Amino acid sequence: MKRVLVVEDEASIREMIALNLKMAGWEVLEAGSAERALELFHAAPPCDAALLDIMLPGMDGLSLCETIRRSNSDIGIIMVSAKGQEADKIRGLSIGADDYITKPFSVSELVARVEALVRRVRRGGNGDTRTPGTEPDQLVSGPFVLDEKSRVLYKAGNAIDLTQVEFQIMELFFRNPGTALVREKILEGVWGKGYFGDVKIVDVNIRRLRMKIEDEPSSPQHILTVWGYGYRWNA
Repeated sequence: MKRVLVVEDEASIREMIALNLKMAGWEVLEAGSAERALELFHAAPPCDAALLDIMLPGMDGLSLCETIRRSNSDIGIIMVSAKGQEADKIRGLSIGADDYITKPFSVSELVARVEALVRRVRRGGNGDTRTPGTEPDQLVSGPFVLDEKSRVLYKAGNAIDLTQVEFQIMELFFRNPGTALVREKILEGVWGKGYFGDVKIVDVNIRRLRMKIEDEPSSPQHILTVWGYGYRWNA
């Protein structure tokens, strides 16, 4: 069964979210604080997703996100923010969140976002249905090797730790070398056609990727900006 960690200090909201996720077939771990969330996260079998409210007593949701991401690059993380917390949304995405949703939200939208996120992060893992031998397991571009079986990116033989969403962006680039990709195409290719969020999520993930793969992130040589349009991969 799919497992999700729901971290929300308001009991009524947490219980409503948990009930709807359980009705959708999820096993739900509930926590009212970041400290309790970390106890559950480390004690239980791995979770497929985590839903983290930013405003929590004690350790906040952003610090919790960073802590979880350091120990698990595969889990899908959605940050929950109040209106007007734009800077917090951007910071959350920058430190490892895959998506965010703003309060107030519809529970049906939230469940759909969690389901869609887990489909994305599972892509190429247990959910990979390709017939062995039909496609190469490795994509090579200049000094980079993208191993689709192990889900690892190598640069000059050195492994680079990516989240699953970052890995999928790199897959899109490797399959479209030298092609200018509009932000909306990247959004659709990675987050899916039914994604409810903002195209800004693409820019934040690109900045995060540049920090990991570029020798000089402020002067990128591989992920190039096509001004007013999107991005282009250059090996």
